[in-house]
Amino acid sequence: MLIDAHLHLSGREDAAGVLRSLDEARIDVAVLLAPFLTDPYRMEDRQSLRDGNRHLSQLVDGHCDRLIGFAVVNPMHPEAADDLEEAVERGNVRGLKLVPTGWYPYEDRAHRVYERANALGLPVLFHSGIFIDGRSGRFCRPTFYEAVRDHPGLRVTLAHLGWPWCDEANAVGVIDLINGVPPDASQFRFDISFGPPPAYRREVLAKALAVLGPGLIQFGSDRFFPCSGAHIRELVDEVHRLLSELDVSPGDRARIMSGTAAAWLGLPCAKAGTPEGGEACQTAA
Repeated sequence: MLIDAHLHLSGREDAAGVLRSLDEARIDVAVLLAPFLTDPYRMEDRQSLRDGNRHLSQLVDGHCDRLIGFAVVNPMHPEAADDLEEAVERGNVRGLKLVPTGWYPYEDRAHRVYERANALGLPVLFHSGIFIDGRSGRFCRPTFYEAVRDHPGLRVTLAHLGWPWCDEANAVGVIDLINGVPPDASQFRFDISFGPPPAYRREVLAKALAVLGPGLIQFGSDRFFPCSGAHIRELVDEVHRLLSELDVSPGDRARIMSGTAAAWLGLPCAKAGTPEGGEACQTAA
């Protein structure tokens, strides 16, 4: 079983191509983010985000056993919470992607979106850490996401292990564990769609495993469609190499590659995860 919990749509792909690439990469279930980084989709343009959410809904339609759609809204738009509800009502949207750029995660306008996502029962994927395109990462430090705790039911993932603030991310994530909250009930988990450059990756992953454990870590490739399955698979293989170097057990490896994300997404197979190539998870009706 393999879940890729962080894949981007560009608006230039179709369902057949996405599924073909997932088959080539041997991905069973994929979280697909509505386009917001490729023309004509832009965070600053509310209508383009609404169009991107529509594209996502149409692409995922009929394939919800494998494709899990995450809408994108921008809290800088006063209508962001309504745009999220519009996307959900259209159908095939089962989560939310948020990118703090120009707004901080603790602002009132962000809380309005969290409240609506919580009411709709949606998991949330946040960008955290530095941006590679030159935008300021000052809005995305892991401690800023502690504001999410004002919404106890909200299940969130911080992408990229918060690099370069990985120790800060570990500190945010370990709080629930210190207080006896089991991983599947924790508010925070962290994806290893690597923000850290190669020289840092083993050290960053080793520390996350030591502090958070595999129950709060999940795989994501952060690839952009359209792309080949081989392009996704090279990230899968890189993670497997790192996990082998760190002597991660088969059970813990399965948890990272599927179980943590399955629990976050509320999939029926959200137990300990199953080894890659095992029985595929079916989504809830």
